[in-house]
Amino acid sequence: MTISKNWREATRLVHGGSKRSAFGETSEALFLTQGYLYESAEAAEARFKGEEDGYIYSRYGNPTNRMFEERMCLLEGAEDARSTASGMAAVAAAILCQVKAGDHVLAARALFGSCRWIIEKLLQSYGVESTFVDGRDIDAWKAGIKSNTKVLFLETPTNPNLELVDIRAVADVAHNNGATLVVDNVFSTPIYQKPLQLGANIVVYSATKHIDGQGRCLGGVILGNKEWIEENLHDYFRHTGPCLSPFNAWVLLKGLETLPIRVAQQTNSAGKIAEYLSDRKEVNWVNYPGHPSHPQADLAARQMTGGSTLVAFELNRDKAGTFAFENSLNVVSISNNLGDAKSLVTHPATTTHKNLSDEDRVDLGISNGALRLSVGLEDVDDLIEDLDQAFSATNG
Repeated sequence: MTISKNWREATRLVHGGSKRSAFGETSEALFLTQGYLYESAEAAEARFKGEEDGYIYSRYGNPTNRMFEERMCLLEGAEDARSTASGMAAVAAAILCQVKAGDHVLAARALFGSCRWIIEKLLQSYGVESTFVDGRDIDAWKAGIKSNTKVLFLETPTNPNLELVDIRAVADVAHNNGATLVVDNVFSTPIYQKPLQLGANIVVYSATKHIDGQGRCLGGVILGNKEWIEENLHDYFRHTGPCLSPFNAWVLLKGLETLPIRVAQQTNSAGKIAEYLSDRKEVNWVNYPGHPSHPQADLAARQMTGGSTLVAFELNRDKAGTFAFENSLNVVSISNNLGDAKSLVTHPATTTHKNLSDEDRVDLGISNGALRLSVGLEDVDDLIEDLDQAFSATNG
């Protein structure tokens, strides 16, 4: 299919990257194969030498995976991409492929627990230094740079409390010091924030979240310019094998077709829920990027075109009281996933961020009363009524 440069986002998400076989199928074909045949031994040699186009092994590349990667490139505005088995595979590969012993990685302190583990534990076990800074403080980024800094890493909005980091400002710090900036863009979704346009070099996603959006499969993707992928990621990806299952790639292609519609409704509902929670006496604070009360509302307006499907808030209760509130919910389910069609709530202090020290959790505002709500596709009035009855059931 010929892709028009004039196609708008929703059209690209339905048709982008599609390649039809001789059967002329409407839906993208699913290529469940490990290997590929060659017409001759000479053709096999030419393909391995890069003199002939074509697939070699599905660990290296697969037609279904490539359709997903190309569609994500159209959505993100990237030159190239590699799909991975999970979001964490994407984060690990994007960092590990460009550092070696003696290098330094500078990261925002507010990160998903597994991201912090990679930077704080795994990298250091291979002789790569790491430093965490308050991502909101640009001066802290500047002060944290060293002569051996190779990578800056951040997520924005952050997990779990939806703090924001100024991508353009951090990108300037990175580029002024010869480093690359990797941005985890999951919480904003590719619909509402374009890190590459703001100066980031690399964008990573857990496609498990909004891109699938229906709780079906794992997946991830790394996007950037073609030169960086060829020089840094290509060999690492081929030889370590964090590749995406073609079946999961096919599921994710189906998810992309409805991504704008789902995210728009979830965001609209999340905004209404944030407004509702901000009026509850049981709630100490609410963080939602689309609400004027967000401490960084100006930054949200500059670098995001919408709010988020997530709401962070803190109850004025201890762990037992917060658990009681979670357990009283009927429509909203308890799960550490997010971006799903179903509304999900999690208690970060005992789940996604349980491995942080008590001091780090306090520093990040992850208290025993803090909750992260991922808003789904249910009727927003049912969700608000569910929250309302949970408050009523646990008050007193």
